[in-house]
Amino acid sequence: MSRRGRVAAIVSVGVFVASLDLFIVNIAFPDLERDFARTSLASLSWVLNAYAIVFAALLVPAGRWADRVGRKRAFLGGLALFTVASAACAAAPSVGVLVGARVVQAAGAALLMPASLGLLLPEFPAEKRGLALGLWAAVGGTAAAAGPVIGGLLVELSWRWVFLVNLPVGVIAIVAGARVLGEIRETGAPRPDALGSVILTGAVGTLIGAIVQGPDWGWTSGRVLGLLVVALVLALAFAVRSGRVEVPVVEPELLRVRAFAAANVAGLLFFVGFAAMLLGSVLFLTQVWGESALTAGLMISPGPATAAIFAVGGGILSGRIGPRAVGAMGTALFAIGGVLFATRLGADHDFAGDYLPGMVIGGAGVGFVNPALAGAATAQLPPTRLATGSAVLTMSRQLGSALGIAILVAVVGTPSPAEAVHAFRDAWWLMVAAAVGATIAFVAVGPLARPEVEPTLEQEIEAGVASMAPEVAA
Repeated sequence: MSRRGRVAAIVSVGVFVASLDLFIVNIAFPDLERDFARTSLASLSWVLNAYAIVFAALLVPAGRWADRVGRKRAFLGGLALFTVASAACAAAPSVGVLVGARVVQAAGAALLMPASLGLLLPEFPAEKRGLALGLWAAVGGTAAAAGPVIGGLLVELSWRWVFLVNLPVGVIAIVAGARVLGEIRETGAPRPDALGSVILTGAVGTLIGAIVQGPDWGWTSGRVLGLLVVALVLALAFAVRSGRVEVPVVEPELLRVRAFAAANVAGLLFFVGFAAMLLGSVLFLTQVWGESALTAGLMISPGPATAAIFAVGGGILSGRIGPRAVGAMGTALFAIGGVLFATRLGADHDFAGDYLPGMVIGGAGVGFVNPALAGAATAQLPPTRLATGSAVLTMSRQLGSALGIAILVAVVGTPSPAEAVHAFRDAWWLMVAAAVGATIAFVAVGPLARPEVEPTLEQEIEAGVASMAPEVAA
C-alpha cells in the first residue's frame, strides 16, 4: 500500500470510531436505563448531552491547538484520549462516572477530527483534494449507516461492549499512526481561546440542565431559575469576551453575514429535531413496541442509509440551484417524516406501514440538509474566515443536538404504558416544529454569491470538518 493509502487508512479509523459513537450509544440507551434503574431519564440524558456540549465547545480551539503543536501529535493524543475514555466508559460503575468519561471522550474527538483532515489533505495534490475530502466525509456516513446495526449487535452482549469495541481499534491505529504519520505544524498559528471555550461550555450546560430538570424540579423553582440566570450571565460573558480577545471561539463579525447567521440558526434548529427523532425512535421502538436493541437498530438503519445516499444528490443540487432551495427542501421532507410519525405511530406494530415511510422520507431530508448547511454557511465568507465559519457551524449543530435531547426528555418524561404513545406523539411534533423553524431560517439565507478567491490548504482543512454528517460528533 502506498504512503497516501496508509495515511488515509489510519486517519479514517479515527474518524470512524468517533462517528460510530453517536448511533451505538443511542441504541444502548434502553439498556443503560435497565442497568441504572434508579437513575432518571433526565440524568441519563447527560451521557449524550455531555459529549455534544464539550465537543461543540472544544472543536474550534482544538483545531487551532493542533496547528500550533502539530497535527500528528494532536491526532494521536486525541485518539489515545478517546480510547482510554472508552475503557473508562465500559467500566463505569455509576452514571456520574460514565458522564465524566464521556466528557473526556468528547475532548479526544474534538482533537482528532480537525487533525485527521489536516494530516490527510497534504498527501494529495491540489486537483485531488476534493476527492480526498469526499472520501474522508464518506467514512462518517458509512459509520452512521452501520451504527444502528453494530450497536444493536453489541448491546445483545452488553451496553459496555459499545465502548469496549473502540479499544483494539484505537490501539492499532495509534501504533500504526506513530510509525506512518509525519508531523505537520503551522508556524505562527493563533493561540486558541481556552477560557472562552470553558465559558461557552458552562453557559450551554446550565441552560440544558434547567431544561432537563425543569419537569422534576418545577419550572418556577429556585434551582431551575437559578440555572437559567447563570446560563444568561455566562452567555453575556462569552459575548463580551468574544469581542475582546484576538482569536475568539466565535468571531462577532461573522454573525453580521446574513447567510452565515441564518445557516447557523437553521443548523441549530434542525439538529434539535434530528436529535429528538433519533433518541425518540430508540426509546419508542424499545419501550412502546417492545423491540430488542438489535431489532430497533435494524429498523432505524434505513434512515441514515437514505441520508448517505441523498447527500450526494444534495451536494450536486446545492451547487446548481443553491443551498437555500435544497436546504428548505430537506427540512420540509424531514418535517413530513415527523408528521407521519405523529399521525401514524401507535401501540400497534406496523414497521413497513407506519414507521418506515417516515424514517426514509426524513432520512432523505437529512441527506439534503447537510451539504446545504455547509454551502449556505460558507458561501459569503472570505477565504480567511472559511475555516472558522465552518467550525462554528459544526458547533451550532452539536449545540442543537444537545438541546434536542434535553427538550425530548422534558417532553416525554416517564409516562405510564397507557400514556406512552401520547407522550411520544409530542416528541414527533417537536421534530416537526424544529424542522419548520429550520425551513424559515433557510429561506432567510437569501441568494448567494461565492467569493472568487480560492481558500488555502489550511483553510480547506478546517472547513472540511463542517462537511461531515452530524453523526461525527455526538
